[in-house]
Amino acid sequence: MLPNRYQNLNLIQQLDPVKDHSQIYHLMSGYEFSWEMQRSLEIALMRTYCVPSMSKLLDKTKEFYQRPQKRYDDTSILLVEIVKWGYESDRGKQALQRMNAIHGRFKIDNADFLYVLSTFIYDPIHWNANFGWRLMCEQEKLACFYFWREVGKQMQIQNIPETYAEFEHYKLDYERENFRYSDTNRRVGEATLGLFLSWFPRWMEKPLKPIIYALLDETMLDAFGFEHPSPLLRSSIVRLLKFRARLMHLLPPRSQTNFYIDSPIPSYPNGYEIANVGPDDKGK
Repeated sequence: MLPNRYQNLNLIQQLDPVKDHSQIYHLMSGYEFSWEMQRSLEIALMRTYCVPSMSKLLDKTKEFYQRPQKRYDDTSILLVEIVKWGYESDRGKQALQRMNAIHGRFKIDNADFLYVLSTFIYDPIHWNANFGWRLMCEQEKLACFYFWREVGKQMQIQNIPETYAEFEHYKLDYERENFRYSDTNRRVGEATLGLFLSWFPRWMEKPLKPIIYALLDETMLDAFGFEHPSPLLRSSIVRLLKFRARLMHLLPPRSQTNFYIDSPIPSYPNGYEIANVGPDDKGK
């Protein structure tokens, strides 16, 4: 391990997770755990499709079937603009305004908004506990909570729990009460799975599909109606991700950020304006 491998951690541990949560979350997402955060948030978004009330709305828009890559890019852009620049920055405020305008077209229950917000906090923390090259420190976990809690307030989400533990309890209770199979879950889940597979050569589709299943927990697989992978495959994927973590431990810290918007975006090869990200005015 290189001697400066923990330089960002040392800085983070000197910051206040309440007052400095945007700076901490920026360091985590752009430098320390960029690949891990992106993968875990992909799982987090899939988790929200296990709720029939949410998948029914997404199924109705047809975005997942007609333009799956653009739907993925639009979501990623708006979220990452907020994370990279901060919700108080000009770009962060524009992204929040655009997100609120898109959501405002639909009748979405506050409890569903709360649940989606909770997945952005706890799914990356859970992924890190299992596959991180180092464990998140307490400041980082709390920064996840305070960052997304403040974003939730900017989105006019009501009744956001006041503490880290209380919000985590809400998330677990919500999943127990709302995760169940529906045909719309399956359709949206299969469309998302198809998007993930489209990033690889076609010959890899068949072997990759069960690997993706192995990254989903049992309750998600049941809610989607997906085949359960073998215990051997699931344990092999766990070992592979843990091996990757050990290799990452030996690499030097990033010198530049690695946010999704730092690389060319498939749906916007010539760049984008935040005000034009997302579906058109008719939501199509």
